[in-house]
Amino acid sequence: MRSYVVVAILVRLFIALSTKTFFQPDEYFQSLEVAHHLVFGYGHLTWEWRSPLPIRSIIYPAFNVPVYWLAKVTKLDQTTFLIAGPKVLHGILGACTDIWIAGVTRNVLGERYVLVFLSLTSFFNALSLTRSLSNSLETSLTTIALSYFPWDAHKSFDRAAIRTSFTFAALACAVRPTNAILWVYISAVLVLRLCKNLRQLIAVVLDLVVIGSVFTVSVVALDSAYYNRLTFTPLNFTLTNLSSVSLFYGSSSWHYYLSQGLPLLCATTLPFVLHGAWLVLGPTGTSAPRTMLGLIAWTMSIYSLASHKEWRFLHLLLPLLHILASKSLVDTYYASHQPLRKSLPIRVDHMCLLLVTLPAIVYVTLIHGEPQISVMHYLRSLPANELQSIGFLMPCHSTPWQAYLHKPELADAGRMWALGCEPPLSLDGRPMSNYTDQTDFFYLSPLQYLSERFPDTVDRTFPPSPFPSSIPCITRPDDDSWRHEWPIYLVMFGALLEDHSVKALLLDKGYKEVWARNKGWEVDSRRTGGVRLWKYATG
Repeated sequence: MRSYVVVAILVRLFIALSTKTFFQPDEYFQSLEVAHHLVFGYGHLTWEWRSPLPIRSIIYPAFNVPVYWLAKVTKLDQTTFLIAGPKVLHGILGACTDIWIAGVTRNVLGERYVLVFLSLTSFFNALSLTRSLSNSLETSLTTIALSYFPWDAHKSFDRAAIRTSFTFAALACAVRPTNAILWVYISAVLVLRLCKNLRQLIAVVLDLVVIGSVFTVSVVALDSAYYNRLTFTPLNFTLTNLSSVSLFYGSSSWHYYLSQGLPLLCATTLPFVLHGAWLVLGPTGTSAPRTMLGLIAWTMSIYSLASHKEWRFLHLLLPLLHILASKSLVDTYYASHQPLRKSLPIRVDHMCLLLVTLPAIVYVTLIHGEPQISVMHYLRSLPANELQSIGFLMPCHSTPWQAYLHKPELADAGRMWALGCEPPLSLDGRPMSNYTDQTDFFYLSPLQYLSERFPDTVDRTFPPSPFPSSIPCITRPDDDSWRHEWPIYLVMFGALLEDHSVKALLLDKGYKEVWARNKGWEVDSRRTGGVRLWKYATG
């Protein structure tokens, strides 16, 4: 076993177990929460899972099911294992990117360009790779698949390696259907290369059809079993995202991935990525790295056609961008006449630039968004008789849910609730501009919402709320439907309490602050001021 394999696993496990911050709601609500619901029978399923045409496959959350099942049968679900177990799993899955990028680099550039160091010290990998996001697993699976792809056209035909590549590619597409965009390009390159050898071409096409068919049938079978009806989630996902629903989550300009996505992903490796691309296109460039560069350009171009864009959608390309950077770093090192160091051929000044991001890594893994996780740990530590009900007066999905809290006594409807933000799936011909989700409606006038949709007095038995949040897949824009009972605990961001009338109302009802934490900087003004926990305290 190569030494970097052990190092990669240890580094990713350390980062996974050390991470204490909130990054994206999907790492909980499209992964852990779904698996927790499947194993323990309670948890929150978002509209993507409850739609008449569900757009999420159970395949990715299912990776977490064995961990939760083990916690359940061993009675470890009331220990730290409930949270640490999935972290260990995703740490190991994340390490696959670091391990298999070496294979891709060997096949594309050669042994001397293998710099696993770039992947291990990457800012975005530290932020995202070990989190329970489908993009992270997609990145690892794609890297594994590309390590078996025949980049060098002059090497002998290896059908077994191509089959392995297609198998991991199919699994990546099952996890995230948009991964198929990358494999359209790769498959086209391979088919065009084999056009002069009909026998090999037929073999590759046959393998592609068989593997693709097996995985398609498997996805349909698993999802249909989960949803208890015939379901083809990749098609539902495509149709939903081609509709106006995707615009509900925001739209970005065509150059977003070039002007924002690429710099954020690459961080201080960006100059070396660009220089590496220049070298690949130059007179010394060969066909394999040029094919890889074409793959990057193709994928970014197609992804840029979509209106809704996020940095993490490009994560699958980051290993390839690191390979371009290694081309630049290694070539400039050997041209610099510095003392040769085969183990890490990077100039000292370049090394310093690459490591500039280490403070940022510490910040995003330990500080930014940490209160949103800590409040769930605090609530979980409370005895069951103190947790009759909890309300979250925050932008939707601002904290983990039952996958972290794990309180069956709060599983009944209305016992634990948060403001919703369901997209307009049924506007009945009305323009989207007329639609306001519950979160936005609440923040239009928090005081009015609290005065009109909560009782005048607090019921000290703390009954469940009758209609505290939106019903997934049913569009009911501000139609006086949302109704609450006052819970024993209220969770909110400090920004809400800066409205002195809101603070006065809560104090008048008998609430007082029992826990608070403020760390990091926030762009969204609604999320500033840290996280505050208030409890009804009047006897």
